[in-house]
Amino acid sequence: MKRFAADTSGATAIEYALVAGSVSIVIVAAVSMVGTNVKGLFQRLVDNMP
Repeated sequence: MKRFAADTSGATAIEYALVAGSVSIVIVAAVSMVGTNVKGLFQRLVDNMP
């Protein structure tokens, strides 16, 4: 039982999962903002066409 309690390999996996989750949230937010900007750009181009 002591060996099981002292095993920290699961903690490392959880830390990696938290980092990966945080990075994915940042990526989704960045893509969302860029997508909104690109949509606005194309809308302005369409509005300025004769």
